[in-house]
Amino acid sequence: MSEIPDKNPDKNSKKNVVMFALLLSVVCSMMITAAAVGLKGFQMANMELDKKINILKAADLIDKKKPSTEKINELYSAHIREITVDNQGKIIENYVPDSLNLYFFQEDGVIKGYILPINTRGLWGKIQGYLAFENDGQTVSGFSIFSHSETPGLGGEIESAWFQKSFKGKKILNSENKFVSVGIAKGKASNLPKDKQAHYVDGISGATLTGKYLSQGIKQTLIKYDSVSITFRQKQLKTKKVEK
Repeated sequence: MSEIPDKNPDKNSKKNVVMFALLLSVVCSMMITAAAVGLKGFQMANMELDKKINILKAADLIDKKKPSTEKINELYSAHIREITVDNQGKIIENYVPDSLNLYFFQEDGVIKGYILPINTRGLWGKIQGYLAFENDGQTVSGFSIFSHSETPGLGGEIESAWFQKSFKGKKILNSENKFVSVGIAKGKASNLPKDKQAHYVDGISGATLTGKYLSQGIKQTLIKYDSVSITFRQKQLKTKKVEK
């Protein structure tokens, strides 16, 4: 007896295609999830290493040539100490409302200065970096940018070595010891009045808004951490020993 032909020969093929597509989607989703979970540890480790590199750069403890991971961890362990302070600038052990995080950099257990995290608005997104100070509480000793979304060749120049190094030696207090912050000039800092040149770095051509936002963010950060700077200016931490 002959078989009755299927009136809809495409019915089974369509069903198989749909089932195959669904199965493929599930398998791909599982593979992507597994890869993301497997790589998460590496991503976190790289982020932590990048953080250490930029803190060490701000503290002027490494130059352009990137040391080995082992050397980076060694330098960080020997010279950097993450601390928490209250809104009066006093070191505390546990988090409290309005507490702040920062870093001490030290040599042979003696505090040589401190490093503040910078997290501010840019033209196209967040600008994140670190601003380091000598232990006089007013002189910038280093600056580094590790994350931004600024335009390459324009605002993106904030990550260049020449720009970051230009912050070194700038002052956040004027000749009358009043807070004025440190910022980015519109053009050359040397074109500003002499009493302002110590508080500004050269601007980046074609990136006026990036400079404006970064200047505002630095000022806001310095105001927030003013109690820390005052503590150093009063010499309360200048020669204090800290554990390695």
